[in-house]
Amino acid sequence: MSAPYPPVRRLPLGVAILSILLGLVGVLLLVASVLLLVLSTFAYSEALALFGPGLLGGIILLIVAIVFLVVAVGLWRLELWALVLSIIVVLVLLLDAVVRGSIVSLGTILLALLLLYLVLVRRHFN
Repeated sequence: MSAPYPPVRRLPLGVAILSILLGLVGVLLLVASVLLLVLSTFAYSEALALFGPGLLGGIILLIVAIVFLVVAVGLWRLELWALVLSIIVVLVLLLDAVVRGSIVSLGTILLALLLLYLVLVRRHFN
């Protein structure tokens, strides 16, 4: 006889922390993109051209912020697509570190540990 309710999935602590950090970065990027879009309508400033000149940079930054927020929510809800996207991003960052020749650095070690952790907690995602 099967249980009337599906088993309750638990959010791993590391995934919760990663989700919260991605969400915070997403909110900061969202605020920065709105400020960049508003300020670029008044005057062009080289200091504000983080992702390109004015309006284009603000739009690109807004898209990046939305992606961060969507992935943060996906990780919090234990969605498999968010896990896959996170693993792909970490692999690309590791590949970049290898190409740049900084294989033995703190950032590369942290990325490798994050990749290992994400693979180990994959059973929690559906």
